[in-house]
Amino acid sequence: MTAIRIEALRKEYGGFVAVAGVDLVVNDGEFLTILGPSGSGKTTLLSMIAGLTEPSTGKMFIGGREVTSEPPQGRNIGLVFQSYALFPHMSVSQNVAFPLDVRKWDKQRTALAVRDALNLMQLGALADRKPAQLSGGQQQRVALARAIVFHPDILLLDEPLGALDRKLREELQVELKQLQRRVGITTLLVTHDQEEALSMADRVMILNDGAVQQLAAPEIAYLQPANRFVAEFLGAANIVSISDGAHGVVRPERIQLGRPGSPGLEGIIRELVYLGQTIRYHIDTQDGLKFVCMKPFVGERFEVADTVVMSWSPSDVWPIG
Repeated sequence: MTAIRIEALRKEYGGFVAVAGVDLVVNDGEFLTILGPSGSGKTTLLSMIAGLTEPSTGKMFIGGREVTSEPPQGRNIGLVFQSYALFPHMSVSQNVAFPLDVRKWDKQRTALAVRDALNLMQLGALADRKPAQLSGGQQQRVALARAIVFHPDILLLDEPLGALDRKLREELQVELKQLQRRVGITTLLVTHDQEEALSMADRVMILNDGAVQQLAAPEIAYLQPANRFVAEFLGAANIVSISDGAHGVVRPERIQLGRPGSPGLEGIIRELVYLGQTIRYHIDTQDGLKFVCMKPFVGERFEVADTVVMSWSPSDVWPIG
């Protein structure tokens, strides 16, 4: 079943095109990440789906019902922002209850729904605390509980983990994905973080200059990018010539390194970067080509100024035009 359908959605501000005719179908229960650099249109697209921004042209459907001109409160959508947007004078339970009060739920129904949402987010013991008494991760859990307490059809997340430190962000990425699976809610997450987008999504949509560059499963987008922008935006991309001016991409972890005398392309290690479990080698060839190679920390090691030979399988090269 289709949860969201978008047809030729476009948003212009004066002469600036923020979103350039996006078409999109999101399936019921799907987790879609919207990825792109700053100014790519991802937040504007999410804002139009939420009903917070009016599109210039195009149509939007939720559950088969057109909502292009529907106000936010008529779309049954849960929203979470990077800023959390919690009310500082309210307790955790009062913050979570707020959308239910707006919808005029009775007290008993509200109390049960709040209790269930807090338990789901492991916040039951913090119900009476104020936001200022919570950590950043706890505040984000409160924002999530508030967004799902009224059982929305769709959950929209705009950089929800961007303000957290790396360790906490990775923990909440796992929690958020597990929550989405348990609840089964259709979820769209906007992020500029490539690892976050690839690790959490069923599918990832890459935007640039307001246009969709690729919409695919994470592993397909990474290993089979639609164009050079996608290849380079999703991670280090070694661009190689394949034939008659055409080019392909080889990912760093697909390159094998050997000592001189091995078959392949020779280069010199100009820099190496220790990353814990892996080492990233920056390699220059005599022709001025630059390569990046990722290798496990264990195993054969190379040093700066070593001459090495790079090789890869033809199946590891994906044509990008």
